[in-house]
Order: sequence, then C-alpha cells, then structure tokens
Amino acid sequence: MVVEITVLCRENADHRRSVLACLVMGVYTAARDRHEKREGSQALAPPWWESFHFKLVDLLVDAANLSIFGAIYEYKPPSSHYNDSTGQTPRYVIAFRGTLKKRATFVRDFWLNFRVFRYELHQTSRFEIAMQAVRNMVAAVGDSNVWLAGHSLGAALAMLAGRAMAKRGIRLESFLFNPPFVSVVPIERIKNRTWKLGIRFARSVITAALALALEPKNLNQGNVSEDPFPALSQWFPCLFVNPADLICSEYIGYFEHRREMEKIGAECIEKIATQHSFRGLVKTFRGLLKRLVGKDSEAAEPFHLIPSADLTVNQTRTENFKDAHGIRQWWTRDLHLHSKRYRYR
Repeated sequence: MVVEITVLCRENADHRRSVLACLVMGVYTAARDRHEKREGSQALAPPWWESFHFKLVDLLVDAANLSIFGAIYEYKPPSSHYNDSTGQTPRYVIAFRGTLKKRATFVRDFWLNFRVFRYELHQTSRFEIAMQAVRNMVAAVGDSNVWLAGHSLGAALAMLAGRAMAKRGIRLESFLFNPPFVSVVPIERIKNRTWKLGIRFARSVITAALALALEPKNLNQGNVSEDPFPALSQWFPCLFVNPADLICSEYIGYFEHRREMEKIGAECIEKIATQHSFRGLVKTFRGLLKRLVGKDSEAAEPFHLIPSADLTVNQTRTENFKDAHGIRQWWTRDLHLHSKRYRYR
C-alpha cells in the first residue's frame, strides 16, 4: 500500500478518492482471504481499512456461491481528530468489489457482468442483498451518514443502489471507480473528432426517434412509468474513469456530447437520447411484442445512464488495459486528473 493518508477528509478530493479506493480494495482482499483460508493474523485485508481508522462492521456474501462481494465499514477516527471529522465524513461506507479472478468466484462474477450488459443486474440476488444492506443502513443511521463505493461490477451495484435511493429523494454520496458503460460501439476510442461527433449526433437522432416511437402510451400499453431523470438530477455520483479503459471510457463522451448538442441547438433531441440506449430500446421493443401476445415482460432501464455527475478522468498514461481498469490507479500519487461537474437541466 502506497497511500499515507490516515484521516478521511471530506473537503480533500484526493483524500476521499484514495481512501474510498482502498476500502474497495479491502473487499477484494477479504474475498481472497476467504478463498485462500487466511484468518486472524494471516489475513491481509484488515490493513486496507484499519489504516484509515475504519472498523469492519459486516461482510456482504453472495447467496449463490458464498463469496464476499461487499463490506460495511464504520469510521472511528482517533479522539485527536474527532472534532475535525464529525459532520464532514461518513459514519459508514458500503463498498463493493468487482470481478475476482479466482476459480470459485469468476464464473459467478462473469455471469453477473453479462447481466449488466443485458440491464438485468437488478434482478440478481447479489443486488438484492446489496440493496437491502443500503436500505437498512440508511434507515438506521440516516442518509447523510452513509457513503457508497464500488469498482467495476461493484460500481454497477453501487450505481443501481444509488439510483434506487435517489428516485426516493435520498441522495447518497457515491464513489464509482471504472463503472461499466454498456455500449456496443466504443465511440470514445475513435481518434478523429469529426467522425466521433458525427457518429454521436446520428446515434442521438436515431435513439431519440426510437424512444418516441416506443413510448408505451403511444402503443396503448397502459400506464407510463414516470421519467426518472428529473428525480435523479440532483444526485451527483462521483465517477472515476480512464480513457484507455473500454469498459468505462464512454462516460467521457456521454457527458461531453450533451454540451456539443446544446451548442448547436439540438438539446431537445439530446434530452431524450441521453436517457436511452439503443440496446435498451431494442430490448424494450421485444418486451412490448411479448406483452402484445399476452406475456409478461419488464421494461429495460439502462442503469448506467445518469443525468448528473462529478466526472474525474485519469489522463495519466497507462501501459495496458489491466492498469487502465484497475482499482490501484486511484490511490497512486501524482496522477494527471481532470474533473468536471455535469448538471442535467
């Protein structure tokens, strides 16, 4: 561990990022400890949270394979820092790991990643356990005392949980490292800016047109679910992405494209398109066909599309995809970071 921060400071973005990333790493290491039967003094996980004065309250275990996928931490600052910390830091952090490359966990994690791609993660037992933990903690200590954190697949879990709470008006501080952005074509990887803008514009027009055509009320399919974006617009999850990471880099273009559309006066088109994905609309169309023939089908809501965010891009050069997608980059010193707040209007 290279981080030398000992007290979590809400006002220092570097401190927050580094400590939260280490807490997520604690979940990864706890899962490895269990897999490799390391207990007591042999366990490698505790330093990842104890170094920052956190106490492990509970571990979240997947019902399908009994693997550790999350942890609940309580912040216990030393008395010398108590007055400085109270009210500025969370009392609890709920953290989720991503995919673990161990035989006992990889198949289950891979399957859950597939469910992410199909917008079905909310239908899994892992998400239900995570969501219940978040609800219980918020009910017990209040929403201002709970933060969420996750990496990769764990970021998707935290995103889903945060969205669900934000829809109810409960906006939890959320730190999402390398969150997956479901996209068939990685447009952000295109080097030619003109081509990139042209493709994004065409996709926005097509997506908006399909969204209007597939609106359930236009097909006499009964009640229409309320638009979630206004309810979510005051929730600003902190997204940490790397442009060399195919899994999350599309968030960069997703938010920047909105501004480009506003500049050319096409914000009405983008306001519709930004809430939908082409893949999600195709799935919605299939669901409508099933309902027309009397079969039940749940509408596909692309969980990764959010109205507002604090986006931090790591522009430090990385050697390979493993480094670009890894959690370790987020506590490394001397990072070249670019941060921007995007507000949905």
